Amino acid sequence: MRRKLSNNWKATIYASYAGYITQAIVNSYITLLFVTFQKQYALSLAKITFLITFNFCLQLLIDAFSARFVDRVGYRKCIVAAHICAAAGLAMLGILPNVLPDPYTGILISVIVYAVGGGLIEVLISPIVEACPTDDKTAAMSMLHSFYCWGVVGVIVISTVFFSLAGIEKWYILAVSWAVLPACNAFVFSVVPIGSLTEDGAGMSIRELMKTRIFWVLFLLMICAGASEQAMSQWASAFAESALKVSKTVGDLMGPCMFSICMGIARVIHAKNSHLSLKKYLAFCSILCISGYLISVLSPVPLIGLAGCGVVGFAVGAMWPGSFTLASRSCARGGTAMFALLALGGDLGCSGGPTLTGLVADAFNSSLKAGLTAAVIFPAGMLVGLYLLARVSAPERENSARN
Repeated sequence: MRRKLSNNWKATIYASYAGYITQAIVNSYITLLFVTFQKQYALSLAKITFLITFNFCLQLLIDAFSARFVDRVGYRKCIVAAHICAAAGLAMLGILPNVLPDPYTGILISVIVYAVGGGLIEVLISPIVEACPTDDKTAAMSMLHSFYCWGVVGVIVISTVFFSLAGIEKWYILAVSWAVLPACNAFVFSVVPIGSLTEDGAGMSIRELMKTRIFWVLFLLMICAGASEQAMSQWASAFAESALKVSKTVGDLMGPCMFSICMGIARVIHAKNSHLSLKKYLAFCSILCISGYLISVLSPVPLIGLAGCGVVGFAVGAMWPGSFTLASRSCARGGTAMFALLALGGDLGCSGGPTLTGLVADAFNSSLKAGLTAAVIFPAGMLVGLYLLARVSAPERENSARN
């Protein structure tokens, strides 16, 4: 088996798909357990909130520091270590809270371990696929990122079914079971071929990237892509519950689950139609995203408002992978440092989007419609970024031609 995998680039791509499913498990499963943790371990809402913030901040630190050490250590060692951390953290989540004197300490330790894995996976998977000898990089990137969406849907559906059959009190069994995927994928990544984006020493340094105008435009695109996605995604369940007056279980299925399905479908469609102009397609998606937010906010009919949530999910589907593809085309020497810093920008957007939505909603008497109206600024910022990218790219192409 090792020999069959060692020269199989398709196996590398399939392992990368599984890597994004792993990240979906790491980011999504614990969010389904917050109410259970409050009841079972008498945890305060402040402690629950800290788990979310800590997980996010740790992944941000991994994004930032990986730009310096990944090339030195090597892609293979880092991606294997990432999956081992993800598997260990998920297994610990099912064990430590029930064996340590303080359950919260056990949960926090688990979050620390799997957040390291999740952060590394986010930084490494995209450049690993980008370095594979595929004919269509745009299609490969869109298809890759669709598996995060399918992973989120899978986690929600499988967990909901498991909790219904076995009982929510058996959550720790499922936590340990989820660890099997990253454990197996660690072995696969230890043997499959892994390419490099640039020749040794040819990639741009962080300082060089910081001096390049086009990098900052790409950074803006990633912030707007992450914020456009998560501003709606993080509030989708609450919107479904408040608009349709349904239970949390139904709200999860009709809110974030529907959002992820629409986003995944959009990424598959884009992968099948990658011949389209990427900049024009992203501009269309930005306009569609603005429309989706406005439909959600302005529609007097709850079901149409919920449909607007799905429109946003579909519209943001190509934004994150499309921005990565634009980066690899516009800044070919960017290398690992560029992908790591762009992931950092995306994560800043993922945090800032829902935060702004929540703050504005709170300022307007907990009006979620007001918060989602404010979030329109992010897809609008995507349009501005695409315009700036066209303006910045043209002079740099002329300079390259002269040199």
